[in-house]
Amino acid sequence: MTYVKVCALDEVPADGALGVEVDGTPVAIARSGGDVFALNDICSHAEVSLSEGEVYDGTIECWLHGSCFDLRSGKPTNPPATQPVATYKVRVEDGEVYVSLAGDD
Repeated sequence: MTYVKVCALDEVPADGALGVEVDGTPVAIARSGGDVFALNDICSHAEVSLSEGEVYDGTIECWLHGSCFDLRSGKPTNPPATQPVATYKVRVEDGEVYVSLAGDD
């Protein structure tokens, strides 16, 4: 599995998100409760950037219509979104965040 360095950990706000691009794919790097997650940065409902929304209780909220997505699974936790967003593998090493878009270990 190929991991790509996307940012320094301290660039990602505590209980917040940062938008990055990995091989042409928009990715939201989110921190919640000390954990780091990566998911597709485009809301499955309105095609806006999820990284501009708020992170709380293990979810990220789309700023436009309020859909929330579980950071671990990418599944929507409330309407209007009904489709999940992709999630990606994350590693944090030496203060740097790495993401793999591949689905297998």
